[in-house]
Amino acid sequence: MKHLKNLAALAAAVGLCLAATGCTAGESGEDLRTIDVCEVTHSVFYAPQYVAMHEGFFADEGLELSLTIGQGADKVMAAVLSGSVDIGLAGPEASIYVLSEGRDDYPKVFAQLTQRDGSFLVGRAPDEDFQWEDLAGSTLLPGRKGGVPYMTLEYVVRSHGLTPGEDVIFDDSVDFSLMASAFAAGTGDYVTIFEPTASAMELQGQGYILASVGEASGEVPFTAYFAAQSKMAEDPELFAGFTRAIYRGQQWVLTHTPEEVAAVLEPYFADTDMEVLVQVVENYQAIDAWAHTPVMSRPGLEKLQDIMEQAGELDHRVTYEELVDTTFAEEAVAALSEEAA
Repeated sequence: MKHLKNLAALAAAVGLCLAATGCTAGESGEDLRTIDVCEVTHSVFYAPQYVAMHEGFFADEGLELSLTIGQGADKVMAAVLSGSVDIGLAGPEASIYVLSEGRDDYPKVFAQLTQRDGSFLVGRAPDEDFQWEDLAGSTLLPGRKGGVPYMTLEYVVRSHGLTPGEDVIFDDSVDFSLMASAFAAGTGDYVTIFEPTASAMELQGQGYILASVGEASGEVPFTAYFAAQSKMAEDPELFAGFTRAIYRGQQWVLTHTPEEVAAVLEPYFADTDMEVLVQVVENYQAIDAWAHTPVMSRPGLEKLQDIMEQAGELDHRVTYEELVDTTFAEEAVAALSEEAA
């Protein structure tokens, strides 16, 4: 596929995933096994994962996470393919692209973390009456072309009668990690930003949240964990324990208040004001952003591929069985159900 054709070169680069800072919490012991995870970015959007770290859910499984940041789904996938990390956390489209290449031992998705787009549309002025049709004639910073955030945004824009590239200019020349600063410096009329950056920009008067892309698009398997099939086959208990911890984290954020979730997240976002963290959690809870279980649904995958096809980024569709291994996710749900009974 065109988006991952340079993965072999990328995978050879040791510095693909940048070391994450402030991502170690809870007590670790010599008996804990370290598992290397490369997340596409460091965001409150992945709250269930940080909750699982902070609350000791991974430690309960004998695991300790070592997090790195990929800054792009393609780079996360390259790290997984190179074997420099055990697990990747990014959009499932990365796995679809690799599967379509016909690779042996291609990574499979084994757990879903989020079920909606986590980005918010930010404009230069507050507008309580904003409608997506208001984007007509504007320039928008959408992120990396071919990524799920970009494609989902296109899907939303098209669903409101606008054509990307014609009615709305999608300026994808700005790197994902630089979009907020570029917008603050005057580039573009609108930008799509993940939290906590979106709320922080609003607090600083650099932009105003106008709409949720995830609320407008509906449920999509937006972020998921994937790993090489051979690695999962070699060490199934590691992946089973990892998935159980993630499921417990998902359940925890669903049953606690924004203030309680924010308090747990604070060590991982030390540079973010607590007021902002609470607002961010409220924003994500309001749109039901976090998946309720780690099991990726078949309809969800089909909708994702609909979005990719509409964006012109999918040569041919893949089957659910080819892409997704629900073994660990289903076992995790069953195990916690038995505990609760």
